[in-house]
Amino acid sequence: MAQVSRFVSRLTRTTLALIMAGGRGSRLKHLTFWRAKPAVPFGGKFRIIDFPLSNCVNSGIRRIGVLTQYKAHSLIRHIQQGWGALRGEFGDFLELLPAQQRIETSWYAGTADAVYQNLDIIRSHSPEYVLILAGDHVYKMDYGPMIASHVERGADLTIGCIEVPLEDARDFGVMETDSTGRVIKFTEKPEHPKPVSPDGATALASMGIYVFTTEFLYEQLIKDADRTSSGHDFGRDIIPPVIGAHQVAAYSFQEPQTGRRAYWRDVGTIDAYWQANMELIGLTPELNLYDAKWPIWTYQEQLPPAKFVFDNNDRRGMAVDSMVSGGCLISGASIRHSLLFSGVVVHSYADVTDSLVLPNVDIGRHCRLRRVLIDKGCRIPEGTVIGSYPEDDRRRFHVTPAGVVLVTPEMLGQQLHHVR
Repeated sequence: MAQVSRFVSRLTRTTLALIMAGGRGSRLKHLTFWRAKPAVPFGGKFRIIDFPLSNCVNSGIRRIGVLTQYKAHSLIRHIQQGWGALRGEFGDFLELLPAQQRIETSWYAGTADAVYQNLDIIRSHSPEYVLILAGDHVYKMDYGPMIASHVERGADLTIGCIEVPLEDARDFGVMETDSTGRVIKFTEKPEHPKPVSPDGATALASMGIYVFTTEFLYEQLIKDADRTSSGHDFGRDIIPPVIGAHQVAAYSFQEPQTGRRAYWRDVGTIDAYWQANMELIGLTPELNLYDAKWPIWTYQEQLPPAKFVFDNNDRRGMAVDSMVSGGCLISGASIRHSLLFSGVVVHSYADVTDSLVLPNVDIGRHCRLRRVLIDKGCRIPEGTVIGSYPEDDRRRFHVTPAGVVLVTPEMLGQQLHHVR
């Protein structure tokens, strides 16, 4: 075991991780009007980007680049505030790589183009392997065994994969493999995904995690950059042409102890985002945020403990079956089966149920909120009722197919972002 660990640790030390964090995430609707998807808050005190970053650090990968583009200010600020502990004198770093027209005179045209435009920076670090990660998924994964599998199999490219329900597979790259785990077909967002399970219920989907042998990556990026017809995307333009001619391996993401499908969430829609957060309230959620062996690191503002005040029959500050973050003040209000992020204030006689409340929200007296997602900084006026009258909610807010009501400051006439 010690020899295996040393083998993996040597590989992670010579690996450069690149986190793709430039996407808008348009399916998250109003949540990404003013922030990139990886900067969206998650789990009470984190942001989505904290999960791949924490996975890197916990895996022993301490050389990391974060590629940003779309409305990256809050993402950059979060990384600067919370991820400055890597020590450059030991060869560790976390570099922000914004779109800056280093090679081309255009912004990043696709995921592959984003990496291509930073080739000079990547070359300067001389990695043996490059780990490409999506910055907008929620999961805990040790990348070391995946890199080790890549090396042991002599692969040019290894793709992290997971089984997803067939009806969801249209949103992913879908793979077919042979009996050895070699990828024999890869289709980006197919209209009719091919099932992989015997019952036809699941397909094998790419997680957006790739391990490249560095020279092979350089070669493919330069070829792709010269193709004028290319969209310069890994899933559409880099991966399909190399299958067959090169060694492309699949790496199945499973629980190491049980071999079962591991926890991984693409929180790309409001309903998926809401559900993934609400799952955390359960007694034993699949995503264990209390795991000291694999902590999720983040920037945490110094805030006082959550406070609950008033204990009268008609006005009791309480939270049941809920998660309440630091800096919250529950003043004579009732919170049930809800997740409150940092700095939320809920005033007397308010009732919040089955809801997700992002940071620094103020909920006025006598408000009644059901199955609501409230964006950061909202001020909910006294007596507001949301989630009880669907037609009214649709006129004022955004209601998802599953009936979650998204409320943002702009919908309430509150302009947090002044542009003129």
